Amino acid sequence: MEQQQVRGRRRRNGVLQVQDGSEIRSLVENKEAFTRFVDDRFQKLDADGDGRLSVRELQPAVADIGAAIGLPARGSSPQADHIYAEVLNEFTQGKQDSVSKPEFQRVLSDILLGMAAGLKRDPIVILRINGEDLNEFVESPRYEPEAMAIFSQVGVGVGVGSDNNATPKLRQCLLAALGQLTVDHGMPPASDSWVMENVVEPALQELSANQLDQPVSQEVFFQEFRKFLGIMALRLQQHPVIVAHTENTFDGSGIRRLLSNKFELDKLLDSVWRDVPKEHKDKTSKEYLRIALDRIADSASLPPFGAVDQVDAVVNEAFKMAKADEMKAVDEAEFKKLLTEILGAIMLQLDGNPIGVSTNTVVHEPMSTSSALLSPTPLSPMVSSPSE
Repeated sequence: MEQQQVRGRRRRNGVLQVQDGSEIRSLVENKEAFTRFVDDRFQKLDADGDGRLSVRELQPAVADIGAAIGLPARGSSPQADHIYAEVLNEFTQGKQDSVSKPEFQRVLSDILLGMAAGLKRDPIVILRINGEDLNEFVESPRYEPEAMAIFSQVGVGVGVGSDNNATPKLRQCLLAALGQLTVDHGMPPASDSWVMENVVEPALQELSANQLDQPVSQEVFFQEFRKFLGIMALRLQQHPVIVAHTENTFDGSGIRRLLSNKFELDKLLDSVWRDVPKEHKDKTSKEYLRIALDRIADSASLPPFGAVDQVDAVVNEAFKMAKADEMKAVDEAEFKKLLTEILGAIMLQLDGNPIGVSTNTVVHEPMSTSSALLSPTPLSPMVSSPSE
């Protein structure tokens, strides 16, 4: 199904690039090229030139890795900060205050291969939105029923205020309606500031200013929304927008595959148990179950905690059912048993109520960061910003 959707977008929107992780894997597996890559990055990060990277010198690398996997900036949320801390811990193993070049290369290799595996499972499609699909939607039989459904949603929502009986204004309805359109309609994210300033607002200015501030009926909305979208389609022809599109469905099938493979499951459980901090008599706190789940999330086809709110809610419920957030110390057998039960609970929830996630992000410039750890590399699509 997903491949059909990608092929459909290739036929309609211009697909500039599909990031499926193959280039990243090729880089890592080419030992000579990867060694040169690591030498260059290590030298840029090693500010004092002592041949080791301190925790402070590693911070730009951690920030770059977070950005590459789609995390918000550090400090923006506790969940994201937790993942950043885990990435840093991968380098330092929670004990060292600095790492050597071989250690840096080993961990970076593991992280990049993990990213490649994630992209293979959930590729990023770089689309060029040029107005053709939007114009096709406006002229198609789809327009009226979808516009009617959109008006029934936004026409009521935007009219709620101090006067609950107030009829919404046309301007409010048009802007709210854009939030209901996606790249499948040929519309880039209207919430993006560049799209708003260069596509949406100029299109609004071509409509009657007087009518925009008047109460709107369904008939007027149909007519003006069609005109509004047509103007934006012309704007997009003149100023195409580059959008990074991803979609995924979390249905528990990845967990089911993992739980059915006892050898792989036992290997993962052994690995996470070795890495969690131990208390006396080879026991650890239940609080480390969340860290352990994050470590095996990719193998279970789950997103990192904090990346998808709906999945986070399912995970939190599973932990609540297992009473896994208690600070009680448990031994190895109990720890592994609880982690397996949590996976099973998440699987059942997702199997009954799959969670579909789609993201569309406008790409304004090459995805690079201050330290340039991951740029220019296959992780950073070098695409042009929308033309002014």
